[in-house]
Amino acid sequence: MHVAVGVLCALSAPVLAGCGSAGTGGLESAGPTRPAVGPVRLWPDLPPATNPPIDYGESDIQRVPGIRVTGDDVRSVDAVEVVRAEVRARPDARNGADGLYEETARAVGACVSEPASCPVMRPYYRDLTGDGRDELIVGIRMPEQQVAVRVYRAEKGGLTRIMSTVDQVISVELAGRDLIMRVGSAGIPGYEYRTAWSWDERQGSMLPTRDEIVRAGRPGGRPPGARPSGTGPSGTAPSGAEPAGAEPSPAPPSTPSPAPPPTLPPPSEESP
Repeated sequence: MHVAVGVLCALSAPVLAGCGSAGTGGLESAGPTRPAVGPVRLWPDLPPATNPPIDYGESDIQRVPGIRVTGDDVRSVDAVEVVRAEVRARPDARNGADGLYEETARAVGACVSEPASCPVMRPYYRDLTGDGRDELIVGIRMPEQQVAVRVYRAEKGGLTRIMSTVDQVISVELAGRDLIMRVGSAGIPGYEYRTAWSWDERQGSMLPTRDEIVRAGRPGGRPPGARPSGTGPSGTAPSGAEPAGAEPSPAPPSTPSPAPPPTLPPPSEESP
């Protein structure tokens, strides 16, 4: 067998260059394999909780009163009117899924008469539930750099809110059927929280399925906010749906550097 292999290498030298050379094309050991370590249960005698808490996100499911959706198409509704309907139904809500600052609730109520001050931002659309129909994604600006993010699903001719959260948002992104929020960390400088919200069929709402703490994009500070990626709205956004953002400051005019002083030739020495 060794002779046959040697003859094959000799006859195939132009094609199998280095067939018998050590370190080129041969099998090499990757070193010893680390032994597999299985999970170890701590405190195995600890009894399980007898009264588990309610499912996270249960209170986020809410039918929006007074909103009819033509053909179960969320693009047929006005995002501003959706938020106004929720504020009218619960005008004093300051906490929980419906909670808004008092000044934010007043500004939402005045979106029609004062569109420039309307805190409801431009809506986005994406199929987050996998049923082939888009959901409505709404953001509401609030004081202290906080943003309320809400997601609505059209069903049976009405609108159901399937997600509601408030935080100091760095950015909101869409990746596939996940809505990813990046939030600054006040207690760990240089880090941020990144949470992926995903549709849960059993719960019937969007739940935070992945939560992690990662280093921020820029050392020593927060990365600049980014606009959500993904499918944007079709057609024109409702009037006043997004307050005008601050324009970037113009770069200061370049000041020409002063010209260096002329170099004088050395004085000529006169002959005595």
